[in-house]
Amino acid sequence: MPDIWFYHLEKTPLPQVLPDLLEKVVQKGWRAYVHGHEDDKIDVLNGQLWTYNPASFLAHGLESEGSANRQSVLLGTSGGMANSPQVYVSVAPVDLPDVSGMERCLIVFEGADDDHLAWARMQWKRMKSEGLDLAYWKQNTQGRWEKMQ
Repeated sequence: MPDIWFYHLEKTPLPQVLPDLLEKVVQKGWRAYVHGHEDDKIDVLNGQLWTYNPASFLAHGLESEGSANRQSVLLGTSGGMANSPQVYVSVAPVDLPDVSGMERCLIVFEGADDDHLAWARMQWKRMKSEGLDLAYWKQNTQGRWEKMQ
């Protein structure tokens, strides 16, 4: 089973956090699939990935476009993971696909969204009861990630 890491966003919104997380994935030589549940949210994230840092470029694409299987970072709503990723990133309360063959599963949820928060808590409880190894990351007052014990 992969490392399963929960990221609780309290200080910084998802469009600002996601590029940093995905850069770390790509630096490891891994591919990522970012799974949302609404096309408009995926479009916002896609736009942010194009503009977040003028000094760098993070190759990515939408699963609705051609060559989805060649993307190092693929954003979509189907859960199909056409790019054969090593990392699955959930950014919405969606049904999780089988991630057993992955290196890592990231569940990123915004604390201000009650539905998303409740869903993330349900996933944590379910996975913990299955004996999976989980990690919980929370932003500190400076917005940096701290692994909670």
